[in-house]
Amino acid sequence: MEVDVDEDDGTFINISLADDSAEGEQTAHRYIPLDQCSTMNCDIDGDMENQVEQEEKTRLINQVLELQHTLEDLSARVDAVKEENLKLKSENQVLGQYIENLMSASSVFQTTDTKSKRK
Repeated sequence: MEVDVDEDDGTFINISLADDSAEGEQTAHRYIPLDQCSTMNCDIDGDMENQVEQEEKTRLINQVLELQHTLEDLSARVDAVKEENLKLKSENQVLGQYIENLMSASSVFQTTDTKSKRK
């Protein structure tokens, strides 16, 4: 295989033996001197570790944000349930008072003195 090197910009054309693309596209790569390869491997390892750390931080931040939203939703729901509970308690008090008034006004629910009727 023959490789064309462009001395001006330090790139070369890489032609793959496997035909990965339908058009057989050529990819330009930057030429790297051999003395920089070991340094780059360290950089790549460091970059990969930094990338993994960054991805983990991003994942954790997203998880925290999701949990915060869930907590906000639950808190809002608790507040709504509390309001509904207070409303229902108030309605129950009104209905209880109404029932008491109806019972006191009705002769069926009047307390009778059993001793006075027997005499």
